[in-house]
Amino acid sequence: MANQVAVEVVYTNGYQQWIIPLQVANDSTLACVIQQSGILALCSDIDLAKQRVGVYGCQRSLTDQVQAGDRIEIYRPLIADPREIRRQRAAQQASTAIKGQ
Repeated sequence: MANQVAVEVVYTNGYQQWIIPLQVANDSTLACVIQQSGILALCSDIDLAKQRVGVYGCQRSLTDQVQAGDRIEIYRPLIADPREIRRQRAAQQASTAIKGQ
């Protein structure tokens, strides 16, 4: 068991959250660990060809190797661009401020 490491695979679809702890070989790739976790069978909405993955909030490649304690995250696609939402909010606040003067 010396060549095994403990990791977690996490995913949320906005309604439910999955946290799956695993023991995997220390030379496993992120793709292998995600496959071994069974999350792809649980969540049919995951498409690794389109969705990004990361470890503790830092985007990583599916071919990267895991390290002990990694929290492998599968990110949902964005519904809206956060920068565009901020621009719209700022424009709305500026418009409201002008009308209030």
